[in-house]
Amino acid sequence: MTADVTISDGKGAGVRLEPHPLRAAILGEVHARPFTPLATPARILHFAFDTAGDRAGADRSALAELCQRRGLNVPKPSDKHHRVAFGTVVLRWEQHSEFTTYTWELAALPGTEAFHPGATSFASPMTLVSQPGPLLVAIDLHLLADAADRTSPEHMFQRASLAVAENSDGTALYATDFQPDPAGFVRILVLDRELGSERAGALVQRIIEIETYRTLALLGLPKAQQLAPSINWIERRLAEVTEEMRRAKDLADNHRMLDELTALAAELEAGAAQSLFRFGASRAYDEIVKLRLQTIGERKVGGLPIWSSFLARRMAPAMRTCVTTEERQANLSRKLARAANLLRTRVDVEQERQNQELLQSMNTRTRLQLRLQATVEGLSVAAISYYVVGLFGYLVKGAHDAGLVHFEPSYATAGFVPLAALAIWWIVRRIRKRHIAGEV
Repeated sequence: MTADVTISDGKGAGVRLEPHPLRAAILGEVHARPFTPLATPARILHFAFDTAGDRAGADRSALAELCQRRGLNVPKPSDKHHRVAFGTVVLRWEQHSEFTTYTWELAALPGTEAFHPGATSFASPMTLVSQPGPLLVAIDLHLLADAADRTSPEHMFQRASLAVAENSDGTALYATDFQPDPAGFVRILVLDRELGSERAGALVQRIIEIETYRTLALLGLPKAQQLAPSINWIERRLAEVTEEMRRAKDLADNHRMLDELTALAAELEAGAAQSLFRFGASRAYDEIVKLRLQTIGERKVGGLPIWSSFLARRMAPAMRTCVTTEERQANLSRKLARAANLLRTRVDVEQERQNQELLQSMNTRTRLQLRLQATVEGLSVAAISYYVVGLFGYLVKGAHDAGLVHFEPSYATAGFVPLAALAIWWIVRRIRKRHIAGEV
């Protein structure tokens, strides 16, 4: 599909408007997976396979190789759906985000003129291609013309799980028991009451999508059941740790509990990360099922449940389990974060108290060091003064003996003592102040 737009400039020439890079993809999405007209009678075999990850690319390559080998149209790398005929059998291939479907249309083949509830379904068309991944959905759908002598659906399916409904204008009746037959197929019967090929194709595709997305929506339930024991244990351990927090006063105990809360939060977040996509996909698939049922516009047939009520009664608890599990994860994550913050605050306060005590101890030691330093400083001044006065005494005595001075050396030495002590004290004090100023 082209996304270019050309307008006339009034002179016979065209002006091309530059399209957005995604315009073609957006326009094409509206026409993706169109309804295929179906002639009655017909038999539809539908399969859905898990092709998450690299399996999707391998599946596309295998289909392209098969079509090329048989001289058929090859799907483009960007195609999400492809329709091709293998003789009288038509294949409709569709690739989704995490699964791929193969729908085989078997028209007017032996066994399609009537519905045989005890007959074993077959998967012979799938032998033409290699299985792309684990099988999720297998549907054996019969589109038959309604007849007055046809066996009632109550005799074709298990009565306990039978769901029957008419479409909005009563031109079709569809029934199933959602139970796999001996071959593993979920059998569905659609009775044509003047549907026409176009509406028959649309109705069959919607019914197939309901069963497909119903199965995919329930994939979240096993994940929720798997996570439940871990969530229960984390909730119980959180309650125990918070109770211990009320009694704990030791810093080591607080650190131990904080480490345990961190480990619990890590385990919870790991499970939440693993289930995030699964729970989100289950909600989306469940919504698609509801929309498809609403589009069909079901009408009740006799006293039998319609598909909407049957699926709601059985799917709603499963979906609620997934939603509840997700909510428990979110609530528990917030509680763990609050408990960890409270405990971290206690640890910080305790550490600040210990730091304050350490600072007080350091201040006490500093005062003692200052006193010791003052004492040492006084002794140092006395010792240095003693040596300086001694040197001065020797100098004066020598000068007296040489006749250079005529006063008594002992008097001069005694008079020099206070001058020397004062001068040395002043020098030592200047040096200490200079060192302190340099450190600051």
